[in-house]
Amino acid sequence: MYPPETIQTARLVLRRMVPDDAEAIFATYAQDEEVTRFLVWHPHRSVEDTEAYVASCIQAWDKGTEFTWAIRKEDEALIGAIALRVTGFKADFGYVLARSYWGNGHMAEALRPVVDWALAQPTIFRVWGVCDVENLASARVMEKVGMTREGILRRLVIHPQMSDTPRDCFCYSLVK
Repeated sequence: MYPPETIQTARLVLRRMVPDDAEAIFATYAQDEEVTRFLVWHPHRSVEDTEAYVASCIQAWDKGTEFTWAIRKEDEALIGAIALRVTGFKADFGYVLARSYWGNGHMAEALRPVVDWALAQPTIFRVWGVCDVENLASARVMEKVGMTREGILRRLVIHPQMSDTPRDCFCYSLVK
């Protein structure tokens, strides 16, 4: 089961990553310590780090294990990425957005069609995501797309910018 390689919204185009995205990703958000604060990876130190990341996204898509879209504004500026992982009857996601685009509804606009696509699949019954309990902006994104906070998953994820030990996360889902 493969999702569409391109998804269009009112202001955004989500499209499968290509190798040429690496420089824009590095320059726009991958090296930003504030952007990566609640992510599971350290800020990239070189464009080569980002090239390796993009290559892994392409490889995962080809294998069908994870589907990562670059998020572009209508003006073609690359502003973030969103990934979907399908496991059996459920799918989870992760996302990142350049700091200069925070607070404008872009991530909820990108997440909504990804969640909608997943739940439209006859074999997927649950779409879910987590965010650090201190990442209230990410929690709000999931609430904006109609997801329900199920609770707190204790010591779930290591966010290396925050701590070397696992941190608590809010868990959100939408089910059919």
